[in-house]
Amino acid sequence: MNIKNIFFDFDGVIAESVSAKTDAFEEMYLPYGNDIASKVVEYHKLHGGVSRYEKFKYFHKEFLNQEIDQNKVDELAIQFSNIVLDKVINSDEVSGANYFLEKYHKKLQFWVITGTPSKEIELIAEKRKLTSFFIGLHGSPKNKSYWTEKLINKYKLIRDEIIFLGDATTDMDAANFSKIHFALRENEENKKIFKYYYGLRFNNFYQLEKILNIK
Repeated sequence: MNIKNIFFDFDGVIAESVSAKTDAFEEMYLPYGNDIASKVVEYHKLHGGVSRYEKFKYFHKEFLNQEIDQNKVDELAIQFSNIVLDKVINSDEVSGANYFLEKYHKKLQFWVITGTPSKEIELIAEKRKLTSFFIGLHGSPKNKSYWTEKLINKYKLIRDEIIFLGDATTDMDAANFSKIHFALRENEENKKIFKYYYGLRFNNFYQLEKILNIK
């Protein structure tokens, strides 16, 4: 591989913030009972990169038998942000992430593609002093496949020179959709989901550095 461009997911890839999102969903749905909250958590873990907007529609329709309008979705999204934002901003980095960004951001081109709303990820990156490492930070409501194609076309990127670093099936799906490389960042929450994944994988950025063998 001759990688010149990297698309990063954020939660679980740059920051150890996956559990913050899981805990927030559980907190929001516990008032409906432990059984509902457990179903919400299980679905969230299996569909980590899906936007919260889509998840709220699904949770209410499938688990609560309620159709909710966009106003209710937006209200739930604000509630979720209020619970989770500080936790994500203050979460630990994935080991070696800041080192890797600092070392290679002038040699390679970096973007964030996440299920987090665009304005929120911009704020999180600013608070964590990461903004300057990235050409752009892109999130929901657009999905990840939209952003991979948008960036490839906008910046005239060569697909074989791009790798998507992700920890969720939506990250892998976007990479496959755009015919670019993918590397899985392993964590405790995705081990079962990716049990039969045999592609590139890393646990920390020191491992990734060796895998990519950047010249």
